Order: sequence, then C-alpha cells, then structure tokens
Amino acid sequence: MAVTLDGKLVVAISSRALFDFEEENQVFEQGDDRAYMAMQLQRLDIPAKPGVAFSLVKKLLAFNQTPVQTGPADRLAAPAHHPVEVVILSRNDPVSGLRVFRSAQHYGLAIERGSFTRGQSPWRYLKPLHANLFLSTHLSDVRAALAAGVPAAQVYPQSVHASDAHPDEVRIAFDGDAVLFSDEAERVYQAQGLQAFQKHEIDKAALPLPDGPFKPLLFALQRLQNAGTPAMRIRTALVTARSAPSHERAIRTLMNWHIDVDEAFFLGGLDKGEFLREFEPDFFFDDQTGHIQSAAQHVPSGHVASGVRN
Repeated sequence: MAVTLDGKLVVAISSRALFDFEEENQVFEQGDDRAYMAMQLQRLDIPAKPGVAFSLVKKLLAFNQTPVQTGPADRLAAPAHHPVEVVILSRNDPVSGLRVFRSAQHYGLAIERGSFTRGQSPWRYLKPLHANLFLSTHLSDVRAALAAGVPAAQVYPQSVHASDAHPDEVRIAFDGDAVLFSDEAERVYQAQGLQAFQKHEIDKAALPLPDGPFKPLLFALQRLQNAGTPAMRIRTALVTARSAPSHERAIRTLMNWHIDVDEAFFLGGLDKGEFLREFEPDFFFDDQTGHIQSAAQHVPSGHVASGVRN
C-alpha cells in the first residue's frame, strides 16, 4: 500500500522556527551560502538549541507515542498509531539539513521527512504534504502559504520560549478576527469605527462569522484531541480584543462549527501579552504585529499575515 499522510495532523516547519539558528543565519543573510554550509557542517555534531516552536512540535509528536490496542491479545503486536507528522520545510541546503535531522534525533523528535531548497521558497511543497500548519521565519513564504489556503504564521525568533509547566498538555492560543474567523467584522471597524463595528456584530449575532485561515487547524486539533491519548491532551484559548456585546457572535460561531475552546478572553483592547503569560501557551497566533510584539515578550508567538490589517 502507498504511504500517505491522509488523516494526520501535518505540521510543516522551517529549520529556524524549530531550532535556534540565529547565529548561523547571520552568515546566510550576508549572501555567502558556501560559508553558511561550511559552518553548519563544522557544527554537525553540535545539537542546535531549541527554537521558538520547539515545545509545540515536541508535545504534538508525543501524541504518536501511544500504541493502538485492539484487544488484550494484540497488545504486543499492535502497530504504533502516528496521528501527527512533522516535516522540515526549509530554505536550508541539503548539507545543512544533516544538522537539522541530527539535532532532531538528539532531542528525541521523531521527524523523518524534510525538503531543503537552498534559498528558494519551499511553500509550494505544502500542497503535496496536505499540511495543516506551516511555521516559518520568512514572511513572504507565510503570505504565499496563506494565499494557497494553508494556515501559516511567521515565527518571531526573539519570542520567549514556552514554559515547561504543562508537560502533558499542548496549549495553543488564537486571535479571533482574521485568524479563526474572517476579517469581515474587522473591515467594518477599520472603515466605520467601533460603534459601527458593535452594531454590525449585534445585528448579526446569530449569523456565524465566515471561516478564517486557521479554522482548519482548529478542526484538526479537535480531531486529534477527540482521538485521545492517556499521555497528552490539547487546551485551546480564544484571545481577542472583542468585548461584550460583540463577544456573542464569536461564541455562537464556534458553537455553529461544533468546536470547543477551553478558555476565551474578551479583552476589549487590553494588552494581550500579560493574559497570555498566565495562560502559558506553547504558541500564540495573531494577525496584528503590535499584538505579536507584545505577546512575544511572554510566550512563543507567530504573525498571521492575513486580513485587512495586512
């Protein structure tokens, strides 16, 4: 039977999002890829330090560690069920890819697949991967992925790394408008102001918001959670600048989608960073760079370059 990734949660991630290659990247940005390759080869046996999205990847891969058991007699023979697939999708060259895979092996990350394009944009390979999420430090690649319908975010390498306080729980926080939902309401706010926005949302409270770019990821996470494993669970949060009464449409939209979120914060314009610091997510997604810059001081963060603000 042909190998397939169908039915899996597929995360495609760049080398710099997974590992801390900022020192090496300074050489790469100087345009001397030969010097960069030489540096990576010299450091082949030195594991790279964890990067911003390391915790998220490590915890998601932990969902693969529980074997499927069809009955007591099959306990030893049952094959391992791997509902999560992580693939390296990198502008690195294949030689530098050696260090990426060795670093993954060092940390016990079961990553088997990767594409290395030596400076070229790798986003086109998201389609054959059927990726549910793409994390990259390159904004142009993120924009192209979003335009192709793949949930994607630009990882901020300077973000604070995730807390180790929740080893058995994947924690992910999402903004609402232009992330989970479309930017329909945000466009009203930008064009006509807060009062018009609130009236628009009250009038349409019973009408679900159109889908945003990250709705498919939220669905995939819920499927993964429902499949279950004794070792890991997923906890999600909606963190939005909305406030009452515009909160109702957001909640009703999630209900209409039959999606549960564990926590919801309607902050009415308050700074999101301190609330995220307390929630302690492994990753936070938002469409506004101002919110990301604030959040990055407390938690791993990524910019979703979609919607009218972008």
